Amino acid sequence: MTHGRPHRSTQALARLQHFKQVNPPQTPALGAEMIMFFKQSVEKRQTKLGKIAECWAQLVPETLLGHCALDSLHRGSLTVLVDSASHLYELKQLLLAGLQQQLLFACKSAGLRKITLKPGRWYDGAEEVRKPRFG
Repeated sequence: MTHGRPHRSTQALARLQHFKQVNPPQTPALGAEMIMFFKQSVEKRQTKLGKIAECWAQLVPETLLGHCALDSLHRGSLTVLVDSASHLYELKQLLLAGLQQQLLFACKSAGLRKITLKPGRWYDGAEEVRKPRFG
């Protein structure tokens, strides 16, 4: 047994590890770009859509809230997904009966000018508990 030198197999393993080891490439930090993306894309839209969502939740009857979801806001036009034809019809009738004018007036500062209803689902399957679906 030698005290000063490592064993030959240990030296061979160290040499193999040195040549086989792959160092990951250096990537720049994403911090600044992520903050800029968030401020331009998410924060601005969220403040407008958040105000509209509050008004929507207050003015739309509770029986319909679970059957519709705010999908997008583009150039003042709010697109709302409704999960069934019967709920779509009922919500359309409410909007025509004056609910649309109330929402447009309440959300004028958020830039809301038009409400479009669209059939569609934002959840998976026909479950009672509606979980968001991410595509």
